[in-house]
Amino acid sequence: MSKPFKRILLTGAAGGLGKILRDRIKPWADVVRLSDISDMGEAREGEEIVRCDLSDKAAVLNLLEGVEAVLHFGGISTENTFENIMFANIQGTYNVYEAAHKHGVRRIVFASSNHAIGFHKTTEHLDAESPTRPDSMYGLSKVFGEQLARYYWDRAGIETVCLRIGSSFPEPKNPRMMVTWFSYEDLVESLRCSLMAPRVGHTVLYGMSDNDGVWWDNRKAGHIGFHPKDSSRQFRHMFPDTGAYPAPDDAATLYQGGGFINDGPMYK
Repeated sequence: MSKPFKRILLTGAAGGLGKILRDRIKPWADVVRLSDISDMGEAREGEEIVRCDLSDKAAVLNLLEGVEAVLHFGGISTENTFENIMFANIQGTYNVYEAAHKHGVRRIVFASSNHAIGFHKTTEHLDAESPTRPDSMYGLSKVFGEQLARYYWDRAGIETVCLRIGSSFPEPKNPRMMVTWFSYEDLVESLRCSLMAPRVGHTVLYGMSDNDGVWWDNRKAGHIGFHPKDSSRQFRHMFPDTGAYPAPDDAATLYQGGGFINDGPMYK
């Protein structure tokens, strides 16, 4: 039975989520091309390994040759200096889209982040049209990536699902993650739906499992067909409700971005 794609590219393949996705996306393509600046080991069956610095425009142009779809997980995934973020996340994402345009790639899944909207308070309920409010330089780079994706859709017809990933780990690490948790299985299913949906245009999809606490509304991404199967409720015993109120100035509790609120640059 033929696979949906001849070749798909996964950037950031040596990262935390890249390692999780490496084997799980193989059923979707004859060849999975893996890229990162870090060591990815030896190529396995059905894989191609390409070391590539995403800030190198010529290298990225070569990287996307023969590719039909891109899962763009490359770049810095935590707060850093603007200069480092600029090269890895801003210049790198531009290079991916420009190379996609030149090679005729029609579908990209951009690994965005909840930190693109992290300065919204936890009392707010957001959908795809809520204004972005980045909580850090990292979050700011994700806003740039989402708007770049919008530009390339409007100007060049490249379809993108901007996946605003919550917290994708084996289990929640704190009470906040009970709301933002995104199981690995639901992550993979969201990518499958994003690649296989007939039309996506420019879509913002919040990456979350079917958790009890809800800050985000995915109804405007219903055409993707993503329906999470897992839920953080299985971990309720890890974070019992003590009845204690957080400190009034506890930014990591007041804002959806959590600890990133305190990691970003502070201005007095």
